[in-house]
Amino acid sequence: MKAKTWIVALLIILSTCTVIGVITELPTFGRADNPIHNEVYKRYVEDSMEDTGVPNIVTSIVLDYRAYDTMFETTVLFAATTAVVAALKAIRKEGDSEK
Repeated sequence: MKAKTWIVALLIILSTCTVIGVITELPTFGRADNPIHNEVYKRYVEDSMEDTGVPNIVTSIVLDYRAYDTMFETTVLFAATTAVVAALKAIRKEGDSEK
């Protein structure tokens, strides 16, 4: 086999080992003492009014704490919709030319 094939195979094996190693270090699912249940919840509930000035906790999370995430999700959805519309128009044009 070529050297390129060996390099790709080695990268796949290393990536797989890394992912398995990370997964084994994750906390057990559903435990009440997991860090996600302790730190983020308290911060959002206790400090959202002071940090953002918005009385609605959900609105403060979506529009202030996660604004960039929401913006990029919207951008991805818009790009996907545009790609689907462009693909459907291209298919329609190909079908019209065959007649």
